[in-house]
Amino acid sequence: MKVWIIAGESSGDLYGARISRELKKLNPEVEISGMGGQEMLKEGLDLMVDSTELGVVGIVEVIKQYPTFKRIFNQLVSEADKQRPDAVVLIDYPGFNLRYAEKLHELNIPVVYYVSPQVWAWNKKRIPKIAKIVTKMMVIFPFETDTYKATDLDVEFVGHPLAEILNETPEEEREENTVLLLPGSRLSEINRLLKPMIEAADKIRLTKPSLRFVIPTPRKKIYDHIKSLLPKISDNPGNFSLECGNTTEWMRKAVAGIAASGTVTVQAAILGLPLVSIYRLNPISYIIAKNLVKIPFFTMPNVIAGKIVYEEFLQGDVRADKLAPALEKILPEGRSHHTVVANMAEVVEKLGGKKGTIKRAAEVIIETVKKTSQTTPTK
Repeated sequence: MKVWIIAGESSGDLYGARISRELKKLNPEVEISGMGGQEMLKEGLDLMVDSTELGVVGIVEVIKQYPTFKRIFNQLVSEADKQRPDAVVLIDYPGFNLRYAEKLHELNIPVVYYVSPQVWAWNKKRIPKIAKIVTKMMVIFPFETDTYKATDLDVEFVGHPLAEILNETPEEEREENTVLLLPGSRLSEINRLLKPMIEAADKIRLTKPSLRFVIPTPRKKIYDHIKSLLPKISDNPGNFSLECGNTTEWMRKAVAGIAASGTVTVQAAILGLPLVSIYRLNPISYIIAKNLVKIPFFTMPNVIAGKIVYEEFLQGDVRADKLAPALEKILPEGRSHHTVVANMAEVVEKLGGKKGTIKRAAEVIIETVKKTSQTTPTK
């Protein structure tokens, strides 16, 4: 059995690595290749493409990297045509993966999509096309099964992988005064979000000098970038502890944080870390996104709960005079702390439990290969 896994962002790389591990348990002879980062590499995958720096957000940002995306896309289409994998697992990353799914469909190669594109939030007109080009859709949020109910697409809710991954390590006692600043894993995010985070931290430290602010970073490149930025945006850069490669551990230790909206907010909800969620896009990207996205929240735990779990601030509202009081409210002694804790527990319950989600995803992949091998013509 030959399976490809295609992941373009750090979260997809993590999920791809865990799926690979479960696939090998279920079928030790399986050959797994694909596109991913360090997590998939550590699992022994044959990576045709390193996607470590390919996670960009926004129309303008994508346009800047278009030649790179085009080259990689053409490479993977050509390789798929040559190698004829039994199935290709596409993880999230819709701007790239939906186009790739279309090419795979043309090549009669089964497509298993893991982590549905958020078409329930934007461009619902794409749903019929997705249903046509995807063989099996595995969704990680319970409400997503309704997204495709008007189509014939085979959809299954398998649960959120992070609920299982983050449950593998015992809970730690939280450090009373530790607060995290999580400006994102992309350089563009950090350039827009780190400064208001630092300014908010400096503002709140005037009344709460005992607070310790930690900035965990996912990899060395991000660590070096933030280290170079800190002296330019803070009069007291030594007040901030910069860490590399241990974000999850710090999320277990801290009592609150400010974070760039993204997968990290779901991770924080699972770990029980109260957050203030923020985001800024390139102004042109924001105008385009505003016309496409038709949901009341942009932070995923809020979408899952259908209410404010994490207070969220977007674009011009991302400034210290708003972030500092929002952070104060969710500290252990803050007036909103207990409400946030209760709402996070509600989110975790809706994510489908903390065991067996990744194994089920691997089982679905194998079931799909077996099913389609009877009907998919070879070249």
